[in-house]
Amino acid sequence: MKTTKDIIEKILGRNIEQVIDRERLVKKMLSGKQLRIKHGVDVTSPMLHIGHAVDYWKMREFQELGHKVVFLIGDFTTRIGDPTGKSKTRPELDEKSIKENAKTYLKQVTKILIDDPKLLEIRKNSEWHGKMSSLNLLSLLKKVTHAQLTERDMFQRRIKEGGETYEHEAIYPVLQAYDSVMLKSDLTVIGTDQIFNEIMGRKYQEIFGQEPQAIIATTITPGLDGKEKMSKSLNNYVAILDKPSEKFAKIMAIPDSLIEQYFKVYTDLSFSEIDKIIKLHPMESKKRLAFEIIKRYDGDEEAKKADKEIITVKKGEQWIDFLVRNKFVKSNSEAKRLVEGGGVDFMGVKIKNHKDTITKNGDAKIGKHKSITIKIK
Repeated sequence: MKTTKDIIEKILGRNIEQVIDRERLVKKMLSGKQLRIKHGVDVTSPMLHIGHAVDYWKMREFQELGHKVVFLIGDFTTRIGDPTGKSKTRPELDEKSIKENAKTYLKQVTKILIDDPKLLEIRKNSEWHGKMSSLNLLSLLKKVTHAQLTERDMFQRRIKEGGETYEHEAIYPVLQAYDSVMLKSDLTVIGTDQIFNEIMGRKYQEIFGQEPQAIIATTITPGLDGKEKMSKSLNNYVAILDKPSEKFAKIMAIPDSLIEQYFKVYTDLSFSEIDKIIKLHPMESKKRLAFEIIKRYDGDEEAKKADKEIITVKKGEQWIDFLVRNKFVKSNSEAKRLVEGGGVDFMGVKIKNHKDTITKNGDAKIGKHKSITIKIK
């Protein structure tokens, strides 16, 4: 695809919080040169969620222009542990778990990235870190001060709270920076929490006589609870490998306040189309959001089927009987607690009395992650 200034502005305009060295990046993109786009991951877990995928969809846009993504498996650095955002030292993984996680990771990533050797290169940083001598490591460390390495907010927070910071964590940014040197990276696409490490990469590239990489920091969104960022540890995420029905249920359960942001970050719909959708009833907007997300990862047919769980009821059936009969709860007392705790929503309205009757068709949300369509017999 021919790269124009309009195309560049579009790519650099959506789901991006910051671009470092933008002018040089634009010039390279207009030059016709194939960029090497580094993206490194420590495979601490086999699961990716749609928050992670924001980076991959952005890299996919670059691939469609003919640029190459260099996907770096941090099999060496996984053992050390990136301290970014961590209040305590991360536990070490064994080699077997790292290999298994890497395989699962790549399976998920290639649902998004174009899996073509001309556009995707898979590397491991054990290729150089695993062979590095102590002398070479010390040579790298001589190029940065201890104060520079420990100025990061998470270290300062630990120190303030009386926690410990270990030296292997402090040198992690140096190892990540050297990855950029070894891969001759032109650009890296990351979340905002990785900016410190990648700026260090620019510093080391200059030291080694390379042109420093540009940095694109993508948008980080709140998780399903609308509070903390989407995270596996907080269980507030939509996994790429979730079943379509699970994705649907989770999206239907998000707070209404997240609908617009999720549309803009997790779908490729135009902003003008999104503006129309968010004016609908929140339940309808969420249905469309779930459809678009499922379509992205599982295809159009799965997206069409995901919201088709229809449960029939007799007109006038009480909610308590309905919940028990369909095994949403185990007992009448549990049904009562669910309703009185605000756990049943019908057409956007909380059911307050477990003895209320069902009198019309409509969409219901049961608990946190179960969405259904009720149809009167």
